[in-house]
Amino acid sequence: MLIDPAIHNEEKAAHAFTMQAPVFDELYGGDKIVQYKRDRVRNHVLQYLRPKARILELNSGTGEDAIFFANAGHTVHATDVSAGMQEQLKEKVIKAGLTDKVSCEMCSFTTLHNLQDNDPYDLIFSNFAGLNCTNELDVVLQSFDKLLKPGGMVTLVVLPKFCLWETLLVFKGKFQTAFRRFFSSKGRNAKVNGLAFICWYHSPGYIIDQLKQKYNLLELEGLCTIVPPSYIQYFAESHPKTFAYLVKKENRYKSGWPWKYIGDYYIISFRKKYKAVFVADTSHC
Repeated sequence: MLIDPAIHNEEKAAHAFTMQAPVFDELYGGDKIVQYKRDRVRNHVLQYLRPKARILELNSGTGEDAIFFANAGHTVHATDVSAGMQEQLKEKVIKAGLTDKVSCEMCSFTTLHNLQDNDPYDLIFSNFAGLNCTNELDVVLQSFDKLLKPGGMVTLVVLPKFCLWETLLVFKGKFQTAFRRFFSSKGRNAKVNGLAFICWYHSPGYIIDQLKQKYNLLELEGLCTIVPPSYIQYFAESHPKTFAYLVKKENRYKSGWPWKYIGDYYIISFRKKYKAVFVADTSHC
């Protein structure tokens, strides 16, 4: 029996994140750069999102964003392929008293047609590179159409094929890390908790090309272009004034060239087009 390599890789990624789930918030919850990234993504979404929106979240992790949006008055259907992440999310939702605002479902973003809650949404949201765990991004993107209301939003946070900060690691002799995104068409090995799986890097142009027929591009922003990535540990804590200065500069230039293309991530949002309605001219009948 042949095993689909995409499914096998997804299972490996799910297992890796399940193993990390119990300590995920402890590892990243207090990190100032991680919090900066979350704030940037959330502010980006909120400037376009309608009040009391229905949100479909992909790769929802431990539920930090789901809880944030629920507390902001929205309802969230939070999906993930990792059983461990879903368990952490459920516990946090119950503790926060948000069971009427946040629902959960184990579901891969490559099988969204199997969603239990498949009523149309106002926003489809994927944060922090979940979509870099698939080489079937076209399948994922094309599945959005049936799940999104006309005028609804898509917001994705994705790792691009070039990162300025990562490339600069060449000056520290870390050649493999510095150039790993350049030669990633067949995927590159990633590790979480020592467990390996493959990830792919996706350019903004590819996503725009996949969605341009039915969606209008709202905005493209670079994330951690001038601010260093969170894997440069304790930078914000050790250099608070420099960090504040870099945040100010990144917030100013985040949507400009070349900064929107060269971050550790990019944030990209679309608005689904309304279908044109043609009314026959009967004035001459």
